[in-house]
Amino acid sequence: MLRTKDLSYSYKEKPVLENINFDLVQGEILGIIGPNGCGKTTLLGNLNKNLRPKGGCVMIHDTDLEDLKKKEIAREIAVIPQTNEIKFSFTVREIVSMGRMPFQEAFQGDSYDDIAIIDDAIEKAGISHMAERYINTMSGGERQKVIIARALAQTPKILLMDEPTLHLDISAQFDILDLIHALSKEEGLTVVIVSHDLSMAARYCDRIMMIHNHRIHDMGKTEDVLTSENMRTVFNVEAELTKDPKTGKNMVLMYGSATNSQQS
Repeated sequence: MLRTKDLSYSYKEKPVLENINFDLVQGEILGIIGPNGCGKTTLLGNLNKNLRPKGGCVMIHDTDLEDLKKKEIAREIAVIPQTNEIKFSFTVREIVSMGRMPFQEAFQGDSYDDIAIIDDAIEKAGISHMAERYINTMSGGERQKVIIARALAQTPKILLMDEPTLHLDISAQFDILDLIHALSKEEGLTVVIVSHDLSMAARYCDRIMMIHNHRIHDMGKTEDVLTSENMRTVFNVEAELTKDPKTGKNMVLMYGSATNSQQS
C-alpha cells in the first residue's frame, strides 16, 4: 500500500530522519514511538506530502507521492492532527462533510452519494446523536470522534494519527483507540499512530516502529520490539512488556529511570 525508500529529512542542515525504509500492511495498526524530538511527527508529515523528503521517497501503490496532487493523496490518506481546535461554530455534520472536499469540484455541494458517505462516517464514529450539535460545545473526546468521522468521510485506505489521545481523559483515550482498533479490524483500514504512550501502543498496535538517533532502531511485532533492552536504550527506562491478567492484552510495566537504577 505505502512504502518508504531510503527516506531522509533534515531541517536546514540538521538531520532528523535518515534512511527510513518500511512497508505498510493493509488492515494493520502501526505504532511509531521514540523520545521527544526523534522525528516521529516529521515522518508522519512526509507520509502525506505535508513535508518533502530531502532524500529517498514515499510510494503509494507504486507511485511516488511527488507525482500526485494533494487532492489525489487525500483520497487515499486521511490525517488526524495533534490538535482538533476548530475556531468557528460548525455543526458536527458540517465538519464531517468537509471530508468529501477531495472528491468535489469548487462550490459543487454534497451529492446523494456524498450524503450517504457522510451519514455512514458519522454512524461509524458513534456520533449520530450529535450530528446537529455545534463543535465548540463538545468535550475533547467528542471532538476527536468528529475529526475521525471527517477523516472517514474521505473514504481513505490509510489513516495517519499524530498523538490522537493527547490531552484526553483516560476514558476518552480508550474510547478513541477502541474505535480505531475496530475500524482497522472490521473495515480493513490501515492506521499509523504516533504515540508517546508505550502502554497504549503495546495494547493496540500490531507492529511497532521504534525511532532512535534519526533511524529505525527496531521494527516488528509489538512483543518483539518492546523489549526491556530496547526501552532502556531508547527511552532510558527500566520497563518490561507483559500481559494484562484481566484482558490478556499487552501492557508495559514501568519501574523507573534507567539512570537512577544504575546509580543505585
